[in-house]
Amino acid sequence: MPFESRRPQLQLTSEEVNNLEKIIHSRTEGISRVERAKIFLLYHQGETVSSIARKLKTNRSKVERHINKALEFGIEIALNDLPRPGKPETITVEAKTWLISLACQKPKDLGYSYELWTTALLSKHVREHCEEQGHPSLKNLSRGTVSKILSANQVKPHKIKYYLERRDPEFEQKMANVLYVYKEVEIVSEKASGSIYAFLSYDEKPGIQAIENKAPDIPPSPGKYPCIGRDYEYVRHGTVSLMAGIDLITGHIIATVEDRHRSSEFVEFLKLTDEHYKDKEKIKIILDNHSAHISKETRVYLNTVPNRFEFVFTPKHGSWLNLIESFFGKMAQSMLRAIRVKSKEELKERIYTYIKEINDCPTVYRWKYKMDELTII
Repeated sequence: MPFESRRPQLQLTSEEVNNLEKIIHSRTEGISRVERAKIFLLYHQGETVSSIARKLKTNRSKVERHINKALEFGIEIALNDLPRPGKPETITVEAKTWLISLACQKPKDLGYSYELWTTALLSKHVREHCEEQGHPSLKNLSRGTVSKILSANQVKPHKIKYYLERRDPEFEQKMANVLYVYKEVEIVSEKASGSIYAFLSYDEKPGIQAIENKAPDIPPSPGKYPCIGRDYEYVRHGTVSLMAGIDLITGHIIATVEDRHRSSEFVEFLKLTDEHYKDKEKIKIILDNHSAHISKETRVYLNTVPNRFEFVFTPKHGSWLNLIESFFGKMAQSMLRAIRVKSKEELKERIYTYIKEINDCPTVYRWKYKMDELTII
């Protein structure tokens, strides 16, 4: 007479059966959940524990354990592992707090040559000093445990995240002064009569490299070279500086390309600007606090043309307020990108050619950020 099990049948609703079948045929479910779903479905269909174990190539005790859990708690709970107490906590809260406080210091302040902690150095320091600090639970501390404790408290002493401190106490006022110029330009641009003022955004772009290839570039060739081939070796011929101002109303670029950008070169730019705007009463220029802009030589020149120029300085670390930076960014990503020349003279010529191309079809830059907050009486 065959053995009759005293274990009750697993009663499942049609919805539970459908859910089990979905788990079995899923490509994303964990292998343990898939195996348990098969066990529950086979047992519900009347299969014995032994036949289920044979079909799934597992042992009877595992099948019995999962079936008993399903009968006691239901299949939703039985599909997953029950919560376990785990290994008792051995590291005290006080010890973790001390470790975190160490991580918030720099290792150089504790006598090490390192600027930043590594998990190896921090765990070594903790193991060597934990008992004298009253935290013996850390004497076998591993690097992995250090990482877990720091991660749980969102402390990353091995990383640096940069920030920019505002050191200019007049930052807000200087920013407002620049924005008022942009607002004035906006109002003038809407008037048909124009303005007796010229408005310029000015800056220098130093360090433009004159680089020459040692070997000629290989042009693209269908089926052979999909892109330009370029030799790794090159020759440096020095650098040049672009000194440029963009007319905020017309988009016209006034520029000079020099070997350096000292006060004398800046004065020459001002003279060029003065000549260009003969019909304007005053020239307002937005610019940064470079020493050449406020030097003795520059002031001497400005005294020869009183009330001709009005400088509006951006705050320190406020170059992003200067619209000419948008032009420089566009230039760097297009014309200067991967440029190769045979001399500094050729580089200057190509920059002047680029400026001419821009001026043939100028782009008017408009400042938008925070403009709605400004009013001009």
